[in-house]
Amino acid sequence: MPAPTYDLILKNGIVWTPGGPVETSIGVRDGTIVALGATGDAGETVDCSGLTILPGVIDSQVHFREPGLEAKEDLESGSRAAVLGGVTAVFEMPNTKPNTDSAEAIADKLARAKDRMWCDHAFYVGATNNNAPDLAELERLPGTAGVKIFMGASTGDLLVSDDGNLARVLASGHRRVAIHAEDEERMQARMGERIEGDPASHPVWRDDESALLATRRILRLAREAKRRIHILHITTPAELELIARHKDLATCEVTPQHLTLAGEEAYPTIGTFAQMNPPIRSAAHRDGLWHWLNQGVPDVLGSDHAPHTLEEKAKPYPASPSGMPGVQTLLPLMLNHVAEGRLTLARLIELTSAGPQRVFGLTRKGRIAAGYDADFTVVDLKARWTIEESWLASRCGWSPFTGKAITGKPIGTFIRGNKVMWEATLAPQAIGAPVRFDPVVWG
Repeated sequence: MPAPTYDLILKNGIVWTPGGPVETSIGVRDGTIVALGATGDAGETVDCSGLTILPGVIDSQVHFREPGLEAKEDLESGSRAAVLGGVTAVFEMPNTKPNTDSAEAIADKLARAKDRMWCDHAFYVGATNNNAPDLAELERLPGTAGVKIFMGASTGDLLVSDDGNLARVLASGHRRVAIHAEDEERMQARMGERIEGDPASHPVWRDDESALLATRRILRLAREAKRRIHILHITTPAELELIARHKDLATCEVTPQHLTLAGEEAYPTIGTFAQMNPPIRSAAHRDGLWHWLNQGVPDVLGSDHAPHTLEEKAKPYPASPSGMPGVQTLLPLMLNHVAEGRLTLARLIELTSAGPQRVFGLTRKGRIAAGYDADFTVVDLKARWTIEESWLASRCGWSPFTGKAITGKPIGTFIRGNKVMWEATLAPQAIGAPVRFDPVVWG
């Protein structure tokens, strides 16, 4: 008997290729897409009738809390949540204990991830006031997503807030630098704006000007350094208007929670569970983000998955920590926005696969085309369901979106030709591997 032509065929689905949607089959061999319109025998054939096949969703901002904070999350549980939500690759952040700010720390995370992480992965190295001379080498390490700068204090103690040290960091290396842009000096001066027991005062303390000041500063410093930057979790329309004038230098991210929640509703109903940095702001801010999203300014969607335990979040504000889980709900929330007409499926694909590939220079990911990794997110665009606690895999055990009715559901997650998740059932073994990056983008 002749060997099968393919290891895997996905058939009868609507496949989103670079040219748009087409009903076709996908042939996979050795983890790679080898044919669209595939016919013949396969080791496994998956019928995707009535389903839509997207390029694998990439979440370029998650906090999986390992090492040191495993009570909140770890690499296994966070990546399990990712694939259950249709996410095929993640970039994990450096504010762990100890911080991920050295070659040894990156190596430790990669070792921890092996045979435990369900999705493909890369790890950011955190910039500090002391490691700037090392960053040019650290950013080139295999499995490294690049450098992350915290301009304003958030969870953990990574902080580079003054112009002198920011300039030193930007001068060291070539890859695009990810930025948490909140102005530390302004936030320190405004600590008195926090009201005990009132999380609605969080966006008053960490106000629009804190975000805009930091974004304006980092754009100036990056232009002086001739360094490309990626500004994370934008929350104000004014920042997007500013970034639109600097697209030769700067890319940016928005999150599903800032596109979905509004402070007027969220703080009275879920209190500290809506608390994150930068904050959930008003409905007017949310609507402004949508305006600029439809103008094409944001390049990627990231979940900023940042879990804390129920006990921690139940503390009265401001003792409560900032952050919420989101990697598992990123795609369902955005599919619901597609169903409700706020954006097109083509734009969602740009934000979750083609956009991350372009911004970060991923190798062989981000599109369904021959020669690319066989990473697929299979969705049912018409499925109506409710996000329930029993579906959530994050160790923290909660979501601000529990009970939300959704149209559009992740059905399957395929990573390099492996069926990692199908109809909420996981494969027997985690097969996540380090993401590869194009060295040409390093300069």
